[in-house]
Amino acid sequence: MGRSRRTIPEELLLLALDPTTGTTAQPQSLDLGLAGAQLVELALAGRIAPDGDRIAVVAPRPTGDPTLDCALELLRRRGAPVRAVHWIGGPRLGLRQTYLSHLERCGMVHAVAGQMCGVLPTTRYQATDNAISREIRARLDSAIRTGVPPDPRTAALAALAHAVGLGKHLYPGNEGRSSRSRLRDLIRHDPMGGLVAHAVMDVQNGAAAQPRRSPAPAGRQAAPGGRAAPEPARGVPAQPRRGSMARVVAH
Repeated sequence: MGRSRRTIPEELLLLALDPTTGTTAQPQSLDLGLAGAQLVELALAGRIAPDGDRIAVVAPRPTGDPTLDCALELLRRRGAPVRAVHWIGGPRLGLRQTYLSHLERCGMVHAVAGQMCGVLPTTRYQATDNAISREIRARLDSAIRTGVPPDPRTAALAALAHAVGLGKHLYPGNEGRSSRSRLRDLIRHDPMGGLVAHAVMDVQNGAAAQPRRSPAPAGRQAAPGGRAAPEPARGVPAQPRRGSMARVVAH
């Protein structure tokens, strides 16, 4: 994959970067969005393909992009198609910082050292060329304003921007309500982007811990209505019983 074209994770991060403060909007959900954007980019590169609500590796050869190739290799090691919601909801510590450092190496942003409260060291990131961010934003604006079906890359970017909550950052206030609604509607224009965007939202809503409905094994207690009581997914702590003071914290 040549560097003449920006990847969807890069564009999503540039959209989220505030040109005034040098910080990123929606930092908690942005990591999920970046993981999802990697899936979309790999699909557009022909390396993976959707298999129902799962992701299957169809061509494991490297793309030439180190961050994408790392994700591709992790998917390949799974050995079997993985549910998009489980992949996106997996550990993603440092993914946002990885991409910020990646953009810095590519010359798209530069780091600005500072201090918080005059004591704690901080790092802000400023775009080196605001024209790039304006061009990305103009593509979204055009798709929203004209109603013309966008190209798959723009449609996927719009879907992910909505999924991570960038709508209120890009189109704030009451005057941006209709634009936010149209941004959400762009999900339907790209099947892979829509699959990934819904997976991102499901993770944020806690749906990653909910297994698919299946017949209850013998001896397993059924929930009211005849449905089997759901079991927690592997690696996900069970919900505390009513009355417990424990809390389940979403990561």
